[in-house]
Amino acid sequence: QVQLVESGGGLVQAGGSLRLSCAASGDIFSFNSMGWYRQAPGKQRESVAAITSGGSTNYADSVKGRFTTSRDNAKNMWYLQMNSLKPEDSAVYYCNADVRRRTTFRTYTYWGQGTQVTVSA
Repeated sequence: QVQLVESGGGLVQAGGSLRLSCAASGDIFSFNSMGWYRQAPGKQRESVAAITSGGSTNYADSVKGRFTTSRDNAKNMWYLQMNSLKPEDSAVYYCNADVRRRTTFRTYTYWGQGTQVTVSA
């Protein structure tokens, strides 16, 4: 199996910054892509940022210029640096990844458990 564990959420004032981390472990051969999603109360889960195995990134329009995603291949970790946070960024943030498993060589999508980010006005 594969496990994803997020960390780094919390409470911050508007204009502040937070850095989320996601650590992957288990039956991993390689990653096709890694990403970050968020879900606010009463809303659908939405994609925030993604990074491919080649290092290309893309972002939701609402976070462009404020959020940056990066990865550390050696550690099987990726990050979401969130700057200039706004109250509307408040949500549960989830990391996910498309992982090719070592034992089966098949690719599956895995999700972390989520971490709460709350931005106060």
